[in-house]
Amino acid sequence: MGKKKTPAINSSSTADIAFLLLCYFLMTTTMGTQTGLQRRLPPMPDKNQPEQQQKINRRNIIIVRINSNDRILAGSEPIDISQLTDKVKESLSNPANDPNLPEKEPKEIEGFGTYDVSKGVISLQNDRGTSYRAYIAVQNEIVRAINELRDDFSYNHFGKKFSALDEAKQKIVKEAVPQNISEAEPKEVKK
Repeated sequence: MGKKKTPAINSSSTADIAFLLLCYFLMTTTMGTQTGLQRRLPPMPDKNQPEQQQKINRRNIIIVRINSNDRILAGSEPIDISQLTDKVKESLSNPANDPNLPEKEPKEIEGFGTYDVSKGVISLQNDRGTSYRAYIAVQNEIVRAINELRDDFSYNHFGKKFSALDEAKQKIVKEAVPQNISEAEPKEVKK
């Protein structure tokens, strides 16, 4: 008797099946996206515009420093990260009109009227050795302080949280409680 050949498996459609599986997984898998810090940069100045110096009163600058050991200094005094939100809120709101805290200036806000707006600018300075974790934690606390001030303003004048307001009212709140954060280039921060 002759030897029988074992039949081979038809593999002509295997490539098609692999391709279809690849397409399926590519279409159904979500890719993780990383988002950075949301900051609105100032518009690019016109090339023909002369450069002008803007003078800011020293009392209007709230200096927050992070040293290489991730210690936080607000002004010249060391503070804990948990105290930073309250410190920034107190400085920006200046409820007792303290002459050492940022001054307020009456501003006409369209759709609202005149309101005393803080001229405070938060200057964030960090050391070259500052950890990314500490930097982000400080950023979050500063933004939390501004968001809490905006929520307070929203409750007092509109009876709702800032996030629940419509776009026109949110614009009013943003003008009344501006987010002025200046980030300096990393350098050596002592203490």
